[in-house]
Amino acid sequence: MPTESVSLPKNVPVCPVRGSVIYPTMVQHIDASRSLSINAIEAALAGEKVILIVSQRDKDVDDPQGSDLYDIGTACNVLRVRKNPDGTVQMLVSAVARVKASGYTRGDYLRADITPLDAAPDKAVELQALSRELKEKFELIVSGGKLNAEAVQTINGKDDIGEMADHIAFNLDFKLEDKQALLEASNVTARIRKLLTLLDTEQEVQAVQAKIRAQVKEEIDKNQREYYLREQMKVIQKELQGGEDGEDGDEAEAFRAKIEALDLKPEIKKEVDREVNRLARMHPDAAEASVIRTYLTWITELPWNTRSEDRLDVAEAAQVLDDDHYGLDKVKDRVLEFLAVRRLRKERAERGELSAEDVNKGPILVFTGPPGVGKTSIAQSIAKALGRKYVRIALGGARDESDIRGHRRTYIGAMPGRLVQGLRTAGTKNPVILLDEVDKLGSSYQGDPSAALLEVLDPAQNQNFTDHYLGVAFDLSEVMFIATANYPEQIPPALMDRMEVIEFNSYIEQEKLEIAKRYLLPRQLTANGLKSNQITFTDASLEKLISHYTREAGVRNLEREVGTVARKVARRIATGEVKRVKVTDKELDRYLGQSRHSPETENKEDMVGVSTGMFYTPVGGDILFVETSISPGKGLVLTGQLGDVMKESARAALTYIKANAERFHIDKARVDDSEIHVHVPAGAIPKEGPSAGGAMVTSLISALSGIPARHDVAMTGEMTLTGRYLPIGGLKEKVLGARRAGIKHIILPKANEGDIRDIPAHLRASMTFHPCETVDEVLSVALVGGLKALETPRDGSAAVVPPTKRRTSRRGAGASA
Repeated sequence: MPTESVSLPKNVPVCPVRGSVIYPTMVQHIDASRSLSINAIEAALAGEKVILIVSQRDKDVDDPQGSDLYDIGTACNVLRVRKNPDGTVQMLVSAVARVKASGYTRGDYLRADITPLDAAPDKAVELQALSRELKEKFELIVSGGKLNAEAVQTINGKDDIGEMADHIAFNLDFKLEDKQALLEASNVTARIRKLLTLLDTEQEVQAVQAKIRAQVKEEIDKNQREYYLREQMKVIQKELQGGEDGEDGDEAEAFRAKIEALDLKPEIKKEVDREVNRLARMHPDAAEASVIRTYLTWITELPWNTRSEDRLDVAEAAQVLDDDHYGLDKVKDRVLEFLAVRRLRKERAERGELSAEDVNKGPILVFTGPPGVGKTSIAQSIAKALGRKYVRIALGGARDESDIRGHRRTYIGAMPGRLVQGLRTAGTKNPVILLDEVDKLGSSYQGDPSAALLEVLDPAQNQNFTDHYLGVAFDLSEVMFIATANYPEQIPPALMDRMEVIEFNSYIEQEKLEIAKRYLLPRQLTANGLKSNQITFTDASLEKLISHYTREAGVRNLEREVGTVARKVARRIATGEVKRVKVTDKELDRYLGQSRHSPETENKEDMVGVSTGMFYTPVGGDILFVETSISPGKGLVLTGQLGDVMKESARAALTYIKANAERFHIDKARVDDSEIHVHVPAGAIPKEGPSAGGAMVTSLISALSGIPARHDVAMTGEMTLTGRYLPIGGLKEKVLGARRAGIKHIILPKANEGDIRDIPAHLRASMTFHPCETVDEVLSVALVGGLKALETPRDGSAAVVPPTKRRTSRRGAGASA
């Protein structure tokens, strides 16, 4: 049947609706809360009082555009509008016609051009048959109690079968896509066909629901009967036992007694008592009873008011830290500062000058540094020094927010988060909790655990931390949180802002030697069943083990190698081959095979075109050589796996030389007409960083001038085109690597002069440091004869002395110069 002819404006305001479809001939209330919809309603009132009601494709979109709406909607007359006190608007509309919307425009609200839809003609006989089928199906749906009496009465009062179909579709709980498809049907016949399909599905659903209800009722009747019989049995057992209550009757009372002993806050106790009362009224074998029983067990086992007494003797704590760890002076100082501050706060609190909350406040420490340098183990020593319990929570790879906050009790197998589990394990509310590997946290559709940690690590919020499983607040303000990370840049900024960073540097060789003698050797001897008099290591053997068999920032691999030697010695002793063994540096090859690393050593003589630079990696520092060769050709050739920044240093050095060629008595034409080849061994190892600028310019000037570079000088620093010498990082590691290679003269930027204090005093005494602010100062030290030799005119062209062959080390990690 054709659509009734109506007079509609061409362009009308649009009111998007979510999860609903309105059909023609309906009078319907519509609530609007979004400014987009309210502005459209006001525009309709100010105009011809016609508005387009159209559904959103995605109901979660808060600010829809034209592309977010269906093309077919309903044109409506605005009958009445009422503004509510909360700013929302309620509109009463009379739906007029199905229309097609196009040409959406957007200002403070949406407008669209509308075109009424003409329905295709219906066949009278087919429509009559479908009408009967629809009415029969509707009666079956009504008998299932799906609709209320008022809706049924309204639908049955419709004489027009099209209107009846629309009202049925509106009142039943169909999907939005199905309701929209009914609105878009070409005529009444097509609309009823689609509706009949949906009613068949609804009827099947009702049949399944009825079956389920019958099964549930049968199960409930069975449970009620069992409950009645069990209650009778309890009474019988009570009489037989002389009036004593059974164990089941005591369960709720036992929980009540435990809860009273916890001294909970009133709001927490109210929630827990409610669960106890539910348990008391519930059948012991009910599934819900088991859930409540587990919940109450968790509540009663948590340390709500149990705390360990802090041991605030700073001298004793310092002794504990020194006994457990060698070196790490900055870390130990920070921990002792924490203890000293806490002691003073406690003394002031005892005099009534501070509150208990002020005493408990403290920083959240995060230990950052390479693997194996003692970040995790020193946290355990801090707990020992404080006299607190220690809990380690490994967060590496955690991708679920529930790991921190726990699961809600509505889920099967729900349990608290790791923090609450750790507190129950500790048995006190003020343990030291180590959040290990916070930089390895992941995120997924289940949430971001790093975001959940924001509340945990905020001293202003964590006194009311609420685990999803517990559902009540637990005070975490007395917990001392310590986090560890290898890569602090991977920690989210919001989380990093709540923590105080303490950096762990890599150990120097002297520190590794002491750690091996004091901790690693005794531990490995015990682990391998050896006595101290059965195996001894010389200092030379340990030094070779450190420098030639391991290359790391920490000492994990060193301990493995010591363990390997100890096992092989244990085998010799167990077979009766020997009774005791002294391991020397010459015998290491017997136990561990050929050396795996060969540290670089200084050149034996001064050479033209070869300068010595310094680099460091997370596993320590070392020296590198910059070699320059001049040959016929053109251009600058750079080899040795150089990174972009290091290549730029070489280009900058060459530009600086060209700019000062006349002062250095270097033939500029020769520079332009030669191929200048700069190579940095070892060629297979990637190298990057700006701090090789000094070594680059020294090598190039040496090759172009023929003046040898000193072999006993190593340098680090970034140069500029104007000849300034800029600061760098990692000076301590670089200097230690240079000293190991035999270098005794170090050129460094003047701005890094303060970093020399970080180098051990006995090494500083055996080395000479040359702080420089300009490249000229660098050349004065790095070249044989200094800057004076370079600025003195030389007869003839500069000699080209190719660098001699030299063995290079095999380093396993990319170097940062």
